[in-house]
Amino acid sequence: MSGSAAPAVDHRRATAERNRAAILDAAERLLARRDGLSMVAIAAEAGVSRPTLYAHFRTIDQVVEAAVERSVSASLAAIEAAEPAAGPAEEALGRMLAASWGRLASFDALARGAAEHLSPGALHRTHEPLIARMRELVERGQRDGAFRADLPADWLVTAYFSLVHGAYEHAQAHGLSAERTLELLDTTVRDLLAAD
Repeated sequence: MSGSAAPAVDHRRATAERNRAAILDAAERLLARRDGLSMVAIAAEAGVSRPTLYAHFRTIDQVVEAAVERSVSASLAAIEAAEPAAGPAEEALGRMLAASWGRLASFDALARGAAEHLSPGALHRTHEPLIARMRELVERGQRDGAFRADLPADWLVTAYFSLVHGAYEHAQAHGLSAERTLELLDTTVRDLLAAD
């Protein structure tokens, strides 16, 4: 018999985490189907009671914000895997762009929901981890002379994310393949950031 006891399982916490994940999954499915979001619809889609839903989130906006935060965490993992601090800034930029582009399509419905339900401040807050990684890269490229220094890093970061999201919308509207859009986006972003 082993001298160490197995760690105790907190069933209430595990149930709460499962319910929270089910609620966020439900909100994403409703957004993907373009169904109207309401607390009643989210609870029904998640298979939880309304009191359970309200124990986790008081408003639809809170549900959407939590879903965006979860998607940003997944995107951040992809960005970190691209090793933005490794190698020359121009090469790291290409890897980060490819990682960002690879994640964006899977969050299309959530992005639409976020635009509808979240304030610009809440959107910025949820995206801050991604913004911070890009800002670090831009500032490194500016210090190294690889990226333009005549514009503030924050401005360039905002322009970068605007281009990424705009490219996705353009591809959807004009039927461009993901590969072709990434090629065009890569050229545009490099031109934006290139030092004179």
